[in-house]
Amino acid sequence: MTGPPGNDERPPLPHALYEAGFPVDLLTEEQVEVLSGLTPEELAVLLDVKSRLDAVGPEVQAHGEIAGGALF
Repeated sequence: MTGPPGNDERPPLPHALYEAGFPVDLLTEEQVEVLSGLTPEELAVLLDVKSRLDAVGPEVQAHGEIAGGALF
């Protein structure tokens, strides 16, 4: 897991985004600006949605693999 950058080139992102596994190194400057301005409530909602999506990710992937295999 990577941590926040040590320079002042980009606005600081909440550490919770790093901990949740967001691909923060791939974000555009505009995305960083938006995420760094989130209120604590907005951040909590974003992290909740991500955790829910992560929880069903393997199930969705498995269904895709089964459906993909059935076509051939």
